[in-house]
Amino acid sequence: MTVVESAFKAHPIPKFAMRLEGEDLVDYINTVQPFFQRGHDGENFFAGEFHGFVQRKERARIMSAQFMVAPKERAGEIVLAEEVPRSFDARERWPECKSIGMIRDQSACGSCWAVSAASAMSDRLCIQSNGKSKKILSDADIISCCKECGYGCQGGWPIEAWRYVVNRGVCTGGLYGEKNVCKPYPFYPCGHHDGQKYYGPCPQGLHETPKCKKQCQRGYEKNYEEDKFFGKSAYAVKDTEAAIQKEIMTNGPVQAVMRTYQDFSYYKGGIYMHTAGAQTGATSVKLIGWGEESGVPYWIAANTWNSDWGENGFFRILRGSNECGVESMVIAGMMKV
Repeated sequence: MTVVESAFKAHPIPKFAMRLEGEDLVDYINTVQPFFQRGHDGENFFAGEFHGFVQRKERARIMSAQFMVAPKERAGEIVLAEEVPRSFDARERWPECKSIGMIRDQSACGSCWAVSAASAMSDRLCIQSNGKSKKILSDADIISCCKECGYGCQGGWPIEAWRYVVNRGVCTGGLYGEKNVCKPYPFYPCGHHDGQKYYGPCPQGLHETPKCKKQCQRGYEKNYEEDKFFGKSAYAVKDTEAAIQKEIMTNGPVQAVMRTYQDFSYYKGGIYMHTAGAQTGATSVKLIGWGEESGVPYWIAANTWNSDWGENGFFRILRGSNECGVESMVIAGMMKV
């Protein structure tokens, strides 16, 4: 860690800072840390109204921390002949796999566990087929049909999503409204998003979990079972920085689960470190690489909150110190190709 980073992390967050909200929270973040910028995600409100909007929207896309339970079994660390580089970006390593840079939008549904799983599976399907299979796999199929995974729009266990695809398979999918796939995402990107079509406001609460329908949308050329892809394995990655790096650079992006706090909702860019605000739950994201800025190490992560959030849908988070638990529950698997 740099001297600045070490000094910042060495001081526990004051109790009063954990209770801050709204403008007071934002002012405190800007005062005490230089690593990330706060902002908003495309809505223009007065400060008080914006805080209320952020809190409502966050509650609709964050799942309970009860889903941050790591599987007991973990894969062994990959042995590499080459050294782990100081920086790595899966988008650059496998440019033929465009899914790596694709940002999904979970809308008002706590489905991050399934959306991030389907995203990482799509990447690995492409990588492990040497770019021959570039299908986008369906988060909707996992949300609605994997009963052992959890509670659909109210959260779920990522490892169960990977196990489900090993045993039952998953059909093709895509973003809301896509036609040439079996099961696109069922919920529209709610609210206003920069430079994007407006579908309508966000609901007051969560969307209901869709019912499991073992059929493709009308007009799609294949039937549901013919359209499926299967996983070959599902596992938790050893919870060390080096093991996670080796897994990503060898097999592709991984899925991670992290605690969320109120300050994360205001993230606009930079390297995120929890600074203030109470815990709000947990979320699941996709780790695609790592780097360093001004001596501060970070992970590159894809969120599922639309491409106008954070750094074009991505964010960077402190690496090597298990910030918000991001290194303690990393899930991956191999796909059948």
